Amino acid sequence: MQRAACVERVGETATFEMTEKEKCEADKNTQRERSLHQSAGRAVFAASLDSLPKRRNLGPRDGEPPPDHQDAQPTEAETAVWNQVSAVLEEAHGILAELQSYNGAGQEIREAIQNPGDLALQEKAWNAVCPLVAKLKRFYEFSLRLENALRSLLEALTSPPYAPMQHLEREQALAKQFAEILHFTLSFDELKMTNPAIQNDFSYYRRTISRNRLNNQQLEAENEVNNEMANRMSLFYAEATPMLKTLSNATTKFVSENKTLPIEDTTDCLSTMACVCRVMLETPEYRCRFTNTDTMLFCMRVMVGVIILYDHVHPVGAFAKTSKIDMKGCIKVLKEQPSNSVEGLLNALRYTTRHLNDDSTSKQIRALLQ
Repeated sequence: MQRAACVERVGETATFEMTEKEKCEADKNTQRERSLHQSAGRAVFAASLDSLPKRRNLGPRDGEPPPDHQDAQPTEAETAVWNQVSAVLEEAHGILAELQSYNGAGQEIREAIQNPGDLALQEKAWNAVCPLVAKLKRFYEFSLRLENALRSLLEALTSPPYAPMQHLEREQALAKQFAEILHFTLSFDELKMTNPAIQNDFSYYRRTISRNRLNNQQLEAENEVNNEMANRMSLFYAEATPMLKTLSNATTKFVSENKTLPIEDTTDCLSTMACVCRVMLETPEYRCRFTNTDTMLFCMRVMVGVIILYDHVHPVGAFAKTSKIDMKGCIKVLKEQPSNSVEGLLNALRYTTRHLNDDSTSKQIRALLQ
């Protein structure tokens, strides 16, 4: 239910006055919310969200039965896009595993800096950093492929003549892939934010390259990561949430380049997904299907991801009174979870959205994110 609308919720009533136009919009949103509650039960996208976190190459956890339902399969019309995105998602699991095991070259770099005249330590640090920078380059290049995959999914899930909910029900396999991309994106960024070695390693690499260039020395590693590539990587890793920034920019670009496509087709797709995730998280009959905490975290990541994309694309954002996303409900369902599992997601809403600090954002919403 829209928090902006003057409609009653259990235990609370909105306290501000609304115009007739806003009341009409509120009524529409209330009807839409009820419809989504019903649709969430029958849409495979919603009903099978609990099976989305695929633990590839791993069997069921101890004491956990294997999933008893089938993954949504692509129709013939979906196959081309599904194959493209599937290849990217297969690679995504390896990317996350590599990032998770990224330990950095902190010790070697410290020793080299503390002993600038020791050539052996300089070489040791350089040899430790170079393969790590090659890995960071792969991460960056993967973000470009992820951007292309997202664009293909947006085209498929917003194309006329179908409405967003119709797309999510008709193209169930693609809707699931969209969710998986968002899950990967927030997982990647959470790992990146908690690993300062990434920035430290790359900074040392760039300083060494610059110093050697001043001394007219060309290092072999420059052939793999030249100055232009290093500049682009530097901009990418300077972002607190680089993958999310990439997807936000890609979604904004998609909307601006498709001027014949109503912006509502994109924002309604995003808000519908946010609503379905919220409904599943706050409704006991759906939440009881979740077999482990990973599933719930997956659903929360998808919800936060689509909220951020919506906020970047919609002219007034996700926090305005007229937003089609119940931000108050979404934030509340996050804050009901253990803080250590959702703090990164709340920070993403605090620091990577565009409109949180706009005048149109209610004090209640701001207070919830304090």
